[in-house]
Amino acid sequence: MASPPFPPLPTLPSPAGTSGFRVSKEQLTTIVPVAVAAVVGTYLVSRYFSRSSSCSKGKVNLTLNKDSPKVVHSFDMEDIGSKAVYCRCWRSKKFPYCDGSHTKHNEETGDNVGPLIIKKKDA
Repeated sequence: MASPPFPPLPTLPSPAGTSGFRVSKEQLTTIVPVAVAAVVGTYLVSRYFSRSSSCSKGKVNLTLNKDSPKVVHSFDMEDIGSKAVYCRCWRSKKFPYCDGSHTKHNEETGDNVGPLIIKKKDA
């Protein structure tokens, strides 16, 4: 029988109650701040990307009068006639009037928005 190419390694005794994994105080002063920075950095990066990707989902007005700081419409009651139906989902192609676009919006988002209906009271 041939002899092994290398001599066998001696087994080292391990102190009772230890697993063999030891970290010194100097190593902890490096590991802990790095771990905290990694966790905080991961959290901040995930918040940044989740905010930038869902930012448009949080807005209701995606297309109308975006150059204006605030979109406001005003109507006189005399000009309405007997009934007027106004959009509240901001998806209507006839905005500010409702064209039923809220139905598709509700299906896509799980929302429950509907139009604003103004009608004259029967006398």
